[in-house]
Amino acid sequence: MTTATALHSAAAYALADLLPSSTPLSVQPTAAAPVGVLADAVVSTFVGDVSADFALVTELSGSAAAGLPAADLLRPALEAAANALGAGVLGEVVASDAQALAADSESVVFELVDAGRPVGWFVVRIREFGAVAGTAPAFVGSVADKLGRINNVEMALTVEIGRTRMSVRDVLGLEPGAVIELDRSAGAPADVLLNGRLIAHGEVVVVDQDYAVRITQILDLADGQI
Repeated sequence: MTTATALHSAAAYALADLLPSSTPLSVQPTAAAPVGVLADAVVSTFVGDVSADFALVTELSGSAAAGLPAADLLRPALEAAANALGAGVLGEVVASDAQALAADSESVVFELVDAGRPVGWFVVRIREFGAVAGTAPAFVGSVADKLGRINNVEMALTVEIGRTRMSVRDVLGLEPGAVIELDRSAGAPADVLLNGRLIAHGEVVVVDQDYAVRITQILDLADGQI
């Protein structure tokens, strides 16, 4: 098992910050996850400045909540982990057996702990130039060259008017007419996110009876870090 670097740890902490928990999750590298636990994980691959393979298993991984598959519930946390590695694209999040990935010598396994109790495990395998470290890459070029290969990849553009944190119990208790208070005042600009990364601010407008967003500010790369 490789030693956890700053990049591995940044991805793990970013992921833990978005996972639902009764208290803030702590993150610590571990030699391995319990035998068999990663057979029921969600996995995804990130391609960008730094590429990586991710696997995640938590108490939400093996079941659906609020009518959503575990892969959909956990994607925001995996997107946060990907954002910590820099610009790029996170692939599809799917349920899969991740035991082989965790056993790879280039992978780092993190234990996710809630109030002293292990509630999940996160696996990160960093790739160099799109290949696993230690193997000969098929192509080595500048960052622009590497990202040029994904120019035609479709990405999700999201407009966010606010956020809040809720327990799974509160989400399951929602009924028609319930009011969810967000962390933003009325009239504040909306955030425009590309694959989960903040790129602009705007205001919500109506065009031909459809909602739209008018861009008011484009953020520099440094300003857009979230």
